[in-house]
Amino acid sequence: MSTENTAAHAQAVPAPQLEGLEKGAVIGTRTVHLTRADLVRYAGASGDLNPIHWSESFATSVGLPGVIAHGMLTMGTAVQLVTDWVGDPARVVDYQTRFTAMVPVEDTTGRLAEDGSSVPGAVLQVTGKVGKVDPEAGTARIDLAVTVTSSDDARALTKAQAVVALPKGEAA
Repeated sequence: MSTENTAAHAQAVPAPQLEGLEKGAVIGTRTVHLTRADLVRYAGASGDLNPIHWSESFATSVGLPGVIAHGMLTMGTAVQLVTDWVGDPARVVDYQTRFTAMVPVEDTTGRLAEDGSSVPGAVLQVTGKVGKVDPEAGTARIDLAVTVTSSDDARALTKAQAVVALPKGEAA
């Protein structure tokens, strides 16, 4: 899996602070390229060996358009934008979403782009915006838009929201 991320945070950089955060502000974007090999690696790591995530013939036999990405893989790659921005995954105190579209992953095994990288079978685009700032609780809600750009820009997740605990007085 390869990613391009505009919210990368060096570990030495302090977390964003509540002061100055405004509703609607974009915290970053992330492009995630998925391949069938990524799905196989995720299946092994997660223990989710359902053949809809690796077998084209099985997936189509049960009425799917083909192999699809794991929902939890999609959810996890989306929230990575938030953890990169906030600098510490422990600051994410709540995360929830609704799965609304499958992420079909085309078999591009063995295909290489001009730069020698693997051709993705699916591309996810993630954008994070501040949805709410709660100074009393010391938290901000980050709303994530997650689309499958390789599938007519279908929204893979809706109501994807992460609540993060942020410091009140540190410099950003």
